[in-house]
Amino acid sequence: MFFELLTCPAYLRFMDDVTKTELEAAVLRKLLQHLGNRTDVQNIDLMNLAGFCRNCLANWMEDAARERALPLTKAEARQQVYGMDYEVWKGLHQKQASAAQSEKFTTQKQGH
Repeated sequence: MFFELLTCPAYLRFMDDVTKTELEAAVLRKLLQHLGNRTDVQNIDLMNLAGFCRNCLANWMEDAARERALPLTKAEARQQVYGMDYEVWKGLHQKQASAAQSEKFTTQKQGH
């Protein structure tokens, strides 16, 4: 316990689990809002630069729900991340990946 206190970042040492969870949830909401405002940023760009995309966020949400035995489908998780039906979002915002984007994605082997 003492060693954990020494190695734990200062902001976590005196933070209870509920507060930490609330802060993490607020950060996720802000990230989703930001991505919702940046529809010009394509998922392939996110994958190539950061190694994750909006679909990854939805998959992680679905996984977290499953771990807690909560009924959340892939479509429902994507609705939460995209702020609308995924197919509608794709029709409105997704562009065809360029050859360079596709090549970069293929060579990085992100595990998707």
